Amino acid sequence: MSADPTLLGTVQDVKGVTLRVHLHGDTLPGLIFVDGQAYRVGQVGSFVRIPMGYVNLFGIVSQVGAGSVPERIAEQEPHGHRWMTVELVGEGRRGGLFERGVAQHPTIGDAVHMVTEEALARIYGRPDEPQFVKIGALASAESIPALIDINKIVTRHCAIVGSTGAGKSTTVAGLLNALSRMDRYPSARMLILDLHGEYAAASKEYANVFRINPDVERNEQPLYLPYWAMTFDELMPLTLGVTNDSDRAWVLQKITGMKRDGLGIKARDGVTEDSVTVDSPVPFSIQQFWFDLHCEVNSTHTVPPAGAQSKETWALESDTSGAPIQPGDVRKVVPPRFRGIKNVKDDPDKVYTSKSSLQLGRPLEALASKLRDPRFDFLFNPGPWHPDTNGQPKEDLDTLLKAWVGGDKPISILDLSGIPPLIQIELVGALLRIIYDALFWARDLAEGGRERPLLIVMEEAHTYLGKDGGASSSVLRIVKEGRKYGIGAMIVSQRPSEIDSSILSQCGTIIAMRLSNETDRGQVKSAAADNLADVLSMLPVLRTGEAIIVGESVHLPTRAIIDRPPLNRRPSSSDPLIYEKHYPGGWNNPKFRESNYSEVVYVWRKQQPRSPRIVLKSIKKESK
Repeated sequence: MSADPTLLGTVQDVKGVTLRVHLHGDTLPGLIFVDGQAYRVGQVGSFVRIPMGYVNLFGIVSQVGAGSVPERIAEQEPHGHRWMTVELVGEGRRGGLFERGVAQHPTIGDAVHMVTEEALARIYGRPDEPQFVKIGALASAESIPALIDINKIVTRHCAIVGSTGAGKSTTVAGLLNALSRMDRYPSARMLILDLHGEYAAASKEYANVFRINPDVERNEQPLYLPYWAMTFDELMPLTLGVTNDSDRAWVLQKITGMKRDGLGIKARDGVTEDSVTVDSPVPFSIQQFWFDLHCEVNSTHTVPPAGAQSKETWALESDTSGAPIQPGDVRKVVPPRFRGIKNVKDDPDKVYTSKSSLQLGRPLEALASKLRDPRFDFLFNPGPWHPDTNGQPKEDLDTLLKAWVGGDKPISILDLSGIPPLIQIELVGALLRIIYDALFWARDLAEGGRERPLLIVMEEAHTYLGKDGGASSSVLRIVKEGRKYGIGAMIVSQRPSEIDSSILSQCGTIIAMRLSNETDRGQVKSAAADNLADVLSMLPVLRTGEAIIVGESVHLPTRAIIDRPPLNRRPSSSDPLIYEKHYPGGWNNPKFRESNYSEVVYVWRKQQPRSPRIVLKSIKKESK
């Protein structure tokens, strides 16, 4: 029997960072005890240590048994009972810190030792250093905290993936709550794109919540996204849709001219009438744009197209006194009522069509309906950022950016649950592009990302980050270039296979929870930086709240039990209970048969999922 109880075997085959280890004949199967602590030999996911002079190489067991036998001796040992496959992950000098990557490789016959809990504590330790945040405990040694490096989580991006019910939202909430500690990170700033309105309850003490239909009693603020902050390519799909090249060029010149005219009325720092472009974030009136374009296309005139048609030659319907019946209203998106074409020979009261060649009749009708639709007010009627007909809003974009990424609380939640699904993808892309551009150009300022990095959390990312998604281009810029400018991305999804692989591959850390779908697991394995495909094959059998963490923010690949935040800091994403003995809801509470569906209709119309007590209070207040 070996004098060293941690000795497992020797290296017999080296191929890159993959080692084949032959267990010694006296290495006992099952449990062994070191300093009174029990360890399992050959456990997939466990760690091994290979002493190399003053350096220890560390690896993780990825396979045991017949598949680990080197090909040259597979016939002699077909069962491979005493072989393991190990993937090297890093090295550490004795008494020093662990570092990822290896500078040297082992040779044939080098001893392989089991890593004890004491050694793991030295590697995973340092919980008191502020750059490390505890998110749970090691699954194999619950006395050792699972720590992540926030420097790498933010600037090198991360992905949190897992099937529904695996604990993704709770993990995100726990991580954000840890990063919101004002005693450690007084200038932290995080932005959550919340598609289902789950996170307001989880971060209410540390977050400002922006919703399309805000609940004032909960101190929520209205969510606005000014259309004039969008680029031309972002705005066109939301307004006129696909147009031919000549119509598109006309519209481009029209919007540029309106922005230039607005600057003539009020100058704005950073841009002039000569330097303004169609993509410059300069306000203009979309209602005035629609009105002018509608009249350009649909107006009739008292002079022929070959003549000098203008507003003065409009042929408006009028009453007996000659006053126009409907001259039009720009703010209310009401068009003028023009007389029909009348071109009878020798008739002195002829009416001619417009000389415009634009083919925008139906797109203009669709735009008018959106401008009148209250569901789109957050975009086309954005509160204090809504320009008047001369293109002058009450507020500029500085107040909007300050509210989103410079508020008095570390977290800003943009609740996107009220956005019409038809335009959700385009709006997410535009929103991310606006934030990126602002921090990119402010990179040398105190408000920029270099001085004060920003973490953007993208919940349900698969719904808008697909290969053909409108938001993918904006996120690609963030994950490829954001590191240099202090803009980090946290991608959260239950279907990683539906996310653009270029985006997922840029995530330096992957927190993978239970994944049952083989395609999703394949996407995670291909995106993981470490050569740990066999370890990640355990994803289908992970427990709820358990995760495998690989990448730059952890010293070693980690299988961890994630800490669950307190009940009052969890997102509203837990499964409802059908029956539970001590649960007052579900199907076992007879009081629920006494229903009041007027409350249902109230919150449905109000689109605020509030408690009945608050709802009844509001109904009484509004009925007075």
